[in-house]
Amino acid sequence: MESGTVLILGSGGRPYREYLLASACQRRRLWLLDAAPPTWQTPYIDGATVVELLDRDRIIPDQDLLIKTARQLADDRPVVGVFTYDETMVIAAAHVAEALDLPGMSVDGADSCRNKHRTRMALTAAGLPQPRFAYVMTLAEATAVAGDFGYPVVVKPRGAGASIGVVKASGPGELGPAFTVAETATHEGAPAYEGGVLVEEFLDGHEISIDGAMHRGGYTPFVLARKTSGFPPYFEEVGHTVAASDPLLSDPEVCRILSEAHRAVGLRDGITHAEIRFNARGPAVIEINARLGGDLIPYVGKLATGIDPGHVAADLAVGSAPDLTNTDGGVVGIRFCYPPVDGRIKGMRLPAPGDVPGLVEAKPLVGPGTLLRLPPRGFIARYAYVICRADSHEACDAALDEAIARVEVDVDPAGD
Repeated sequence: MESGTVLILGSGGRPYREYLLASACQRRRLWLLDAAPPTWQTPYIDGATVVELLDRDRIIPDQDLLIKTARQLADDRPVVGVFTYDETMVIAAAHVAEALDLPGMSVDGADSCRNKHRTRMALTAAGLPQPRFAYVMTLAEATAVAGDFGYPVVVKPRGAGASIGVVKASGPGELGPAFTVAETATHEGAPAYEGGVLVEEFLDGHEISIDGAMHRGGYTPFVLARKTSGFPPYFEEVGHTVAASDPLLSDPEVCRILSEAHRAVGLRDGITHAEIRFNARGPAVIEINARLGGDLIPYVGKLATGIDPGHVAADLAVGSAPDLTNTDGGVVGIRFCYPPVDGRIKGMRLPAPGDVPGLVEAKPLVGPGTLLRLPPRGFIARYAYVICRADSHEACDAALDEAIARVEVDVDPAGD
C-alpha cells in the first residue's frame, strides 16, 4: 500500500458504494469525512471525522467547514488526495483539493459538470455535438422552445442526477406535466440549481454511459455501459450491460468527442461518468459528471473488464496514472427490480447462482418495511438487483430476463 492518506467526502449508501471503499483501501489509507459515525465503513478506513457535510440552512455542502476540517487533518497526517463519489459533494471535494494543493478536479470543471446548463454552454463553445437546448424559467417559455425544436422534447433539472426529474414530452399536452415534474425536482436538490429547467431536443437512438479516467489532462475511457431505461415518459435507469470488448470503447469519433468534451468543461485528474446518445447525426453528449457512475455500473464494469474502479479512483486522487488493463471477462449486465405498485416491501425471494444460467449474483437493496414509490411520485424505487454474465449482449439480456422472472416480492400497497 502506498503511503499517505486520502480523504473521502461522504460514503454513500452501503448497497451501492461499499465495493468502492473495499477496493480503494487496498491502494491508499482512507480517512472518511461523513455526517454520522462509521458503521459498515469501519473495516475499510483508518479513521473518520464526523462533520456536517451540508450547511443546514442552505442544504448545500459546507465548503468552508470541510476545508477547515481537511486542513486540521493534514496537520496530523500526510494527506495526499481527496475524492468523492457523491454527486452533491463533487464541488466541495474540488474546493478541498484546491485548498490543500492536491490533485483532483478543478473547481470550475466540477461546477461545469454539476450545472447541466453550464455543461451545455461549454460544449456549444467547443462546437461539440449535443441536443439543441434552452434554459427556461416558465412553462410559456418551454412551450415556445418545444414548438421551435419540434416534439418530442426532454425536460430536465439543471442540477439533479440519476435521471431524477427528467421527462419526455411527446406533444403540447404532455409538456405542462413534464415541466412541473422537472421544475419540482430542482427544488428538491441543491438550492444553487433551483428555478428553471432545461428543454432539450429528444434524440431517438440508443444511449451509453462511459466511465473514464482523467490524468494530467489526458482522457481514457475504460468502462462503457449500454443503458436500458424504463417507466416512460421518465428515464428511470433500470439496467446496464458492459462488454469488455465493446467496439464503441475504441470508436474514433466517440473517443474524440469524449476527449474534447472533457477539455471543454475544464476537468483534470479524476474519474468521470459521461453519457452519450446516438441519432441520425451520430453520437451526441448528454452529460458529463465529475464522479464515478452510479447504479453499480463501475462494479459491473469490474466484473466485465477486470479494471477495479476503487483502485482507479484512489490512484487518480493522488495524481498517479491508474492501471486500466482490460482482462476481458465477456458481457456482464445488471437489472434492477421494482415493485409493481407503490407500497412497503414486506419480503422478497431472489434466485441463487445456479438457478439461472449466467446468474452471478442477486441481492436485496432495501429491507422489509421500506416504502418505495414509482415515477413520478418517486425515483430509484428499487428493492433488489440481479447480475448476469454471458458471451454477448443478446445472451446477457436473455439471462437477465430469466433472472428477473424468478424474483418474487410481497408489497403492501397501502403502506403509507
